[in-house]
Amino acid sequence: MSVLVLALALGAACCLGFGFVLQQNAAQRAPLSDFLSFRLLLDLARVPRWLGGIALMVAGMALGAAALGQGELSLVEPLLATNLLFALALSRKQCGRPLGRQGWAGLLLLAGGVTAFVVAGRPEGGTATADPLRQWLIIGGMIGLALLLTARGRRSRLGSGPVLLALAAGLLYGVQDALTRVSGQKAAEDGLAGLLTGWQPYAVLALGVTGLVLVQSAFETASLRKSLPALTAAQPLAGIICGVGFLGDRLRTDAVALTWEAGGLAAVVAGIVLLGLHPAMPTGPAARPAPVAAPAVSPASP
Repeated sequence: MSVLVLALALGAACCLGFGFVLQQNAAQRAPLSDFLSFRLLLDLARVPRWLGGIALMVAGMALGAAALGQGELSLVEPLLATNLLFALALSRKQCGRPLGRQGWAGLLLLAGGVTAFVVAGRPEGGTATADPLRQWLIIGGMIGLALLLTARGRRSRLGSGPVLLALAAGLLYGVQDALTRVSGQKAAEDGLAGLLTGWQPYAVLALGVTGLVLVQSAFETASLRKSLPALTAAQPLAGIICGVGFLGDRLRTDAVALTWEAGGLAAVVAGIVLLGLHPAMPTGPAARPAPVAAPAVSPASP
């Protein structure tokens, strides 16, 4: 594994983790009438803390794109999942709680799972599949599942909705990462003009904006403990499926390697859940002020 790819991916994870905490701190105070509306982004754009979180997120996406340009999607995605460690670090600093057994267990599971998957799978780049049907089936399946999760989340926005929206956003971000890599390859081969004549960069933009609305709506109605683990778990799984499915990434497929790869991914998900439920993570959105009732006006005395 290239040291440069490792540094870029972990730098991206750091920026993303810190950015998610700042975004959720701001989004939890947004009006519920903005739920799943692009108006939510316009309202949040007036909050300096949210803008700082977005700036960190953009920096993380830029570093992630640079990592994808140097390494395989199946390698970079598990490393990006460590953004939860950085989110926990910032939340822990804000509340002053120690890691404790749960935090250390989650950290070891996440770090050990990523290591096991990378060492056992030995991701290698290859030639992207020439079968467009497979590409569209995988992309369509991911987007279709994200739409179903969003529809379900809309009907239960104060129950399971935030988790479902975060899962949907994670799927879209995984596809976005795959198309970001394709866009980078296209730009390297055909130049800027060739890139702009393709559909991939516009799909990257559309997926990014849609995913942002989903994430902020999840942050608006639930704590990081409820929303961020689902987002962090879904994105690398979707990215790995895209990488192997149509980008030509190759993983070892013998029985021992597959066992370790599956175990590594399971450990990553378990670590994400443990870290996401850590007491240092914010427990819920700030209490919203109740509407003040107008004082009763007694009738004037005759």
